[in-house]
Amino acid sequence: MQARLDETARRGGTVCVPIGAIAQAWRSARQVRLARLLKSRDIDIAIMTPNIARSVGLLCARTGHNDVIDVHVALCALQRRHAVVTSDPNDMARIDPALPVIRV
Repeated sequence: MQARLDETARRGGTVCVPIGAIAQAWRSARQVRLARLLKSRDIDIAIMTPNIARSVGLLCARTGHNDVIDVHVALCALQRRHAVVTSDPNDMARIDPALPVIRV
């Protein structure tokens, strides 16, 4: 993960983490890599405003996906033209099969 961060910084890119993913980072030991990522000073935290929440809800309804955090992650990636770094690419594919995914 650190190598990906270094490469992103070298290219002048950004890394975005939706706010809900932060809650998940401390939910279980399984999220240790995400917790480490969040310590980086070069991370953009995407908050969920009322307008974003409505967009997430609409995307949940359109895709039949019921995990608002996954959908917020996908929405952030789509809006920024980012790839999603995930251990479960199938969840992202259910939201948008064309969404670029990096499996970890």
